[in-house]
Amino acid sequence: MTECPAADDPRSEPDDAAGAATAERPSKTRRKVASHELQSLGEALLELGDDHLATLGLDESLLDALGAARRVRSHEARRRQMQLIGKLMRSADVERARAAIDERRLGRARDSLALHQAERWRAELIADDEATTRFAREHAAADLQRLRALVRNARKDAATAPEQRSGRAYRELFKFIREHASDG
Repeated sequence: MTECPAADDPRSEPDDAAGAATAERPSKTRRKVASHELQSLGEALLELGDDHLATLGLDESLLDALGAARRVRSHEARRRQMQLIGKLMRSADVERARAAIDERRLGRARDSLALHQAERWRAELIADDEATTRFAREHAAADLQRLRALVRNARKDAATAPEQRSGRAYRELFKFIREHASDG
């Protein structure tokens, strides 16, 4: 019987220099994922205006490529242009660009949250008299008399038959809430 030669064979162990280089260098899959992320960031940059792009400190060649991508209408040409943008972004400092995109997304989320809060306030104000007091307490600058009139009109509109409703009172109440909720 012979022992397992693979355990003692020096060829079975990786060379230290080659193993270290492999450990430091990212795999092809990781490089590809990073490339796709940069390309996606480039697509998000297309949504920003030219004046905002100029403040990010991007290379002139990248700015030109982004401008060209906006003008391209052919699907295949746009795909190739986005690949070029991804390639150019590998050498660019993209942290400011990521921060700008994140801020834009955060701003949209804030706007959406403000709309939902205003809709919640409108529903509460129409449903409950105590909601008027709570709204006035939270938003001291709000004109309480005007708020009560708007709520009264919205309740009247809600009491009418659906085909006779104008919806104007709902919109005015919503507008009032949005104006005062952004102040407080």
